Amino acid sequence: MNDPVPDRDRLRALEDAGFPLHSLSPEQREVLGDLSTEELTLLLGLKERLDAAEPEVQAHSEIAGGALF
Repeated sequence: MNDPVPDRDRLRALEDAGFPLHSLSPEQREVLGDLSTEELTLLLGLKERLDAAEPEVQAHSEIAGGALF
């Protein structure tokens, strides 16, 4: 891949964002290390949006016993 972002920097960005890379297989980490800059940006943006919605989802799961999620 001709992407200017080194694999280790992609993985570091994902790790810094809270992705549990330690629980992934080496093959899964390799896939994430091969993400394009655009894919990495998209994934980090989705994680940020999911994290922002987390308190609401947690509140619903506590109230509904997680039946909806």
